[in-house]
Amino acid sequence: MGIVEKIKEIEEEMARTQKNKATEYHLGLLKAKLARYRTQLLEPTSKSGPAGTGFDVQKSGDARVALIGFPSVGKSTLLSKVTHTASEAAAYEFTTLTAIPGVIEYKGARIQLLDLPGIVEGASQGRGRGRQVVSTAKTADVILIMLDATKSDEQRRLLEYELDAVGIRLNKSKPDVVFKKRTTGGITFNTTVKLTKTDEKTIRTILAGYKLHNCDILIREDITTDEFIDVLIGTRKYMPCLYVYNKVDAISLEQVDKIARQPHSLVISCEMDLNLDYLIDRIWEELRLVKIYTKKRGVHPDLDDPVCLRKGATIEDVCNGIHRSLADNFKYGLGQLQLTTFKDSS
Repeated sequence: MGIVEKIKEIEEEMARTQKNKATEYHLGLLKAKLARYRTQLLEPTSKSGPAGTGFDVQKSGDARVALIGFPSVGKSTLLSKVTHTASEAAAYEFTTLTAIPGVIEYKGARIQLLDLPGIVEGASQGRGRGRQVVSTAKTADVILIMLDATKSDEQRRLLEYELDAVGIRLNKSKPDVVFKKRTTGGITFNTTVKLTKTDEKTIRTILAGYKLHNCDILIREDITTDEFIDVLIGTRKYMPCLYVYNKVDAISLEQVDKIARQPHSLVISCEMDLNLDYLIDRIWEELRLVKIYTKKRGVHPDLDDPVCLRKGATIEDVCNGIHRSLADNFKYGLGQLQLTTFKDSS
């Protein structure tokens, strides 16, 4: 039985199993197995296998944004509208067959926007070059999920499922859990909060399923079983995401208002150039870029050429942003801070 069949079998068993106190340990084991198989599915079958054409796109600019969606939702049109890149657009599916980069120049920053091929259902299991698409998406700083406003919200749920299946956690923060492997000493389990979504017995069962018999566990927030499994696997990517609904000119104002009120969502129309400036504003907010201006002694700073870094960057990051060799010779520096308040995009 192949990995895909094993994943399907486990998902079917989980769907049949009622969720209650008596079955939570069994479900915990099933979730651990499912996560392990999904991780194996993403691993390359051959170290010498050829890379996907066009997916090895060099990261450039100050940040990268991945544009993901089902075929024919308007991704290529959006890329052409907000960048100086011509991406082929047509009224049929699978127009884009490779990753096409473009650059948004905004507030002194250069933001790389990647138009990825359309995702199909089953992408996490390799359908429609899905593995290459989601692998490239993991290299981004922000994900834009583009949706067709004229279709049901099933598109959104399917894309969330496909990305979640490959370890991309949208608009979530990393669980506050300390996990440290040891060679001896058994399992040390501690928590600073009351656990209401899982318990110590379930966690120990999952650890046994992963053959982890010597480790330290410190849980500092009320996590779920799935979140604990994410900590064990350690390769999950926590990424900000915007849901961009295109073609809103074809639906009623009531529907537009309902969509726009959803968390992390905004409405646009590429056909009518509607709300594209606001979309770029929201991308900037989600990236949380900080502009740093350098100056030579006795000379005014160049306000046209900032060093743009993500919020939380260190002095070493600033040095590397100027020149890679600067960090090795850097001794001290003087700085002036200007505080910027980031809006809550939810």
